Amino acid sequence: MDLAPYRTHRRILTASLVGTAVEFYDFYIYGTAAALVFGPLFFPTESASAQLLYSFMTFGLAFFARPVGAIVFGHYGDRIGRKSTLVASLMLMGGSTLLIAFLPTYAMVGWVAPLLLCLLRFGQGFGLGGEWGGAALLAVENAPPGWRSRFGMFPQLGAPVGFIAANGLFLLLGLGLGDADFASWGWRVPFLFSALLVGLGLWVRLKIGETPAFAEAIERDAPVAVPLGELFRHHLLPTLAGTFAVVACFAIFYLATSFALAHGTSKLGYPKEQFLLIQLGAILFMAAGIVFAGYRSDVSSAQRVLSRGCGATILIGFLFGPSLASGSWLVIFLGLAAALFVMGLVYGPLGSWLTELFPVRVRYTGASVAFNAGGILGGAMAPIVAQALAEWRGTPVVGLYLALAGVVSWLGLLMVRRSKPA
Repeated sequence: MDLAPYRTHRRILTASLVGTAVEFYDFYIYGTAAALVFGPLFFPTESASAQLLYSFMTFGLAFFARPVGAIVFGHYGDRIGRKSTLVASLMLMGGSTLLIAFLPTYAMVGWVAPLLLCLLRFGQGFGLGGEWGGAALLAVENAPPGWRSRFGMFPQLGAPVGFIAANGLFLLLGLGLGDADFASWGWRVPFLFSALLVGLGLWVRLKIGETPAFAEAIERDAPVAVPLGELFRHHLLPTLAGTFAVVACFAIFYLATSFALAHGTSKLGYPKEQFLLIQLGAILFMAAGIVFAGYRSDVSSAQRVLSRGCGATILIGFLFGPSLASGSWLVIFLGLAAALFVMGLVYGPLGSWLTELFPVRVRYTGASVAFNAGGILGGAMAPIVAQALAEWRGTPVVGLYLALAGVVSWLGLLMVRRSKPA
């Protein structure tokens, strides 16, 4: 296996992976805290179910902020460059995350507490809206011929890395602290720790240069005055196709992580530490799926790998709920591992597939808007709909949303059929 391109572009690939790992760590610690403690800490006492639903609604708020961030950061990413825009998005996301560590609770300041939580959650989503698209371009636009999907998988690998860091830290805190101490102050530690990770991400990203594709495009033509306007005038179909195509990956991830953790440890009564440990093992299958999909996409095509992943998502949708409700740790693990491996199949090739839908002059805006708009359908709605399905017909039916997401993403792929290798 020829590893020379990896060695040559080691700094670029490290910057794309480390930056997204930091960003996703920030995003995931919120999701974990929302599942475990934010309900009773930041919302009035009504019922545990209502508090959890409110907590998930604040979690979903960031997904509505992400397309706004995608538009703003995409505008500057297509006009002034990828590097400076990526640094700005990382600082905004990290700053919002750090401030959450210092928030007062509802018992301290009443309605001001959920208001501040929502504002900082919006800041998290706004920053992440400019993160993924820029990191994907950083990798893909530096890739040698025939290596686009393998380079494009590196930002995707930041997702499992960030998840392992986030849930691993929550697991250690859960093992070392009692429930009262964890709810009182322990949950704040991961948010404080994010400051160190953001510093690492900034140090790596400040050492990289601009991508060759963007530098060449700027030399050839003046930047687009309003990238979003040109995107909607001339590239609306690819934008809609990309939006639908990413729904499946978001739906799988947030059902298999945040929702499964919250529902499993509350409604189903599974011990928190054991469930976190099961998820940490299962997330390794997501990383394996990303790597497998990246290699297969360069051999065949990203379109083909994504299509097969959508078919697998539909199947997983019918198995997810029954496995979660089984009561057997082995069955739960296998269900989560299978779901997250399939998530790798529908997530790993997106870096190359989605960015190739758009010309360089509007690529940052196009990839970011499509990816983050799809996050509303697949990510923001997933825990809320799954919770509603569980209340309606019980845990075995919560995976029906995954089956629907697989169909939606498959239709998005059909809108822009492409058979050539990415």
